[in-house]
Amino acid sequence: MIKSITDSAILNNGVKMPWLGFGVFLSPVGEETYNSVRWALDAGYRHIDTATIYENEEDVGKAIRESGVPREEIFVTTKVWNDDQRSGKVREGFDLSRKKLGMDVIDLYLVHWPVEGKFVSTYKTLEKFYQEGTVRAIGVSNFLVHHLETLLPQVEVVPAVDQVEWHPWLQLPDLYEYSRKNKIQLEAWGPLIQGQGGSIPVVVEIGEKYGKSWAQVLIRWELQREVVTIPKSNTPSRIMENADVFDFELSAEDMAAINALDEHKRVAADPDTFDF
Repeated sequence: MIKSITDSAILNNGVKMPWLGFGVFLSPVGEETYNSVRWALDAGYRHIDTATIYENEEDVGKAIRESGVPREEIFVTTKVWNDDQRSGKVREGFDLSRKKLGMDVIDLYLVHWPVEGKFVSTYKTLEKFYQEGTVRAIGVSNFLVHHLETLLPQVEVVPAVDQVEWHPWLQLPDLYEYSRKNKIQLEAWGPLIQGQGGSIPVVVEIGEKYGKSWAQVLIRWELQREVVTIPKSNTPSRIMENADVFDFELSAEDMAAINALDEHKRVAADPDTFDF
């Protein structure tokens, strides 16, 4: 059982990655992102997830530096954007991310989307960063099974993480099993279904039984499925609420009820048809 906000998944290279993280997707550049990350760190989060395309790496880095929390206690993820993949400027993008974050070493660097004809060469460049020691782990984001089946035979380092849209409506059972079999840690973005989880009656009812919010129920469900989870909020009370999920455990019956909600329904772009 995951009992604490500092409990960590052990990645396939031995690096520890906290099960619960804090995401800053669509978090406005400037003071709002800075404050949110500071609140998250104050609430005990030690895992922050950003990306080049979010344009808030500088705010994340500043918040971490000024938080008083030692850098080595915080797990930081960022990602190479599609434009840098297409232009062959992966290293330039990586170096710029490190500069904006103010960090010599990134904990996890991901290929953000499987850009057709580019994602294998992009990942091979990430392998160089890993060998150089400027990143502690490398992985992918939004990769489905067939993307991984294309990638793995052509690379030396098995991705440590695959970060994908994952929630009760989109449980991707084939990817879930494939990642476990190949020791790739699955990570959920959009774990609260972009705020739509509160519209699911069974989730609300389960929350009432435990004295928890629907959001806390979904986060707990994801953690009990052993999926790393990165909810996002810019509201201090919700940031704290999302972290308050370690004093209860969903029963097997309640887990099964949420498992039964899978509709293969996305609320964001499809990795096979995205056009950005």
